[in-house]
Amino acid sequence: MSTVIETRDLTRKFGRYTAVDRVNISIEKGDIFGFLGPNGSGKTTLIRMLCGLLRPSGGGATVLGHDVARESEALKRKIGYMSQQFSLYPDLTVMENLRFYAGIYGIPRRKRTARIEEVIEIVGIGDFRRHLAARLSGGWKQRLALACALVHEPRLMFLDEPTAGIDPVARRDLWNLLFDLSGQGVTFFVTTHYMDEAERCSHVSYIYYAKLIIYGTPQDLKRTPDVTPEGTVRLELRVPRVAAAMTRINAFSYVKDATIFADALHVLAEAGTESRLITDLEAAGFPGAESRTIPATLEDVFVTLTRKQAGERHV
Repeated sequence: MSTVIETRDLTRKFGRYTAVDRVNISIEKGDIFGFLGPNGSGKTTLIRMLCGLLRPSGGGATVLGHDVARESEALKRKIGYMSQQFSLYPDLTVMENLRFYAGIYGIPRRKRTARIEEVIEIVGIGDFRRHLAARLSGGWKQRLALACALVHEPRLMFLDEPTAGIDPVARRDLWNLLFDLSGQGVTFFVTTHYMDEAERCSHVSYIYYAKLIIYGTPQDLKRTPDVTPEGTVRLELRVPRVAAAMTRINAFSYVKDATIFADALHVLAEAGTESRLITDLEAAGFPGAESRTIPATLEDVFVTLTRKQAGERHV
């Protein structure tokens, strides 16, 4: 079976409030699926339905071959979940936490020691096995949480903002670990607010107030017509006094949007106005500007779609 998650107009209502509205996604074995959206848009509700913790109000979903409404108990034994907040036992050691979760998941005693050693090796936490969980750094706490979620050999993992609050090195190390596991056939459903992490996913979706508004590979999403409309061009503009220049550029009639990226500006402007932009900047007191054409980023995708959806909601 290559399809791990398949939803069909999956819907959840709480009274008159619709938290998830007719969502359709398909996730294949080994995918790292990025799930993005503003807080309150339905991400947690969707995950709870896919985990068999919340019954759909309409539509349906199959996860690892199990119907989420009728076979939730069988499903729960095959998935792993890692929450944003560290939720293990801080007053237990790494080994004690792993033994506890191995018991909770029903791993036979004769297999527990070997499996615990396997996950310790997988996440690289062997040097800390006698350390109290409370004394681990943020990155090592996340590795321990991942080890506990992996101990029963799930084929599908739900990770809720797994790198929130950890340093950049630990964040990269954790993602490299996910890539290794993905290569071994483990499928990941990951929520994140980091655009660089979304770029690393094989497929990405964006939910906005209950509705899934886009779904595809990162490259497909960047080519969405709404993101760089016909007759416009995206530019990287290097100019002195970048913050002041942004304010001036946004007043030009042919500029649709401008924002700062590191030490440069990313500009959406009418096609054919590149030279005019440089000339107008020089006249406004910003000489020496240089521009080049660039593709859209995932941040451009989500900002554009959020603004569009927000506008439609208030029409």
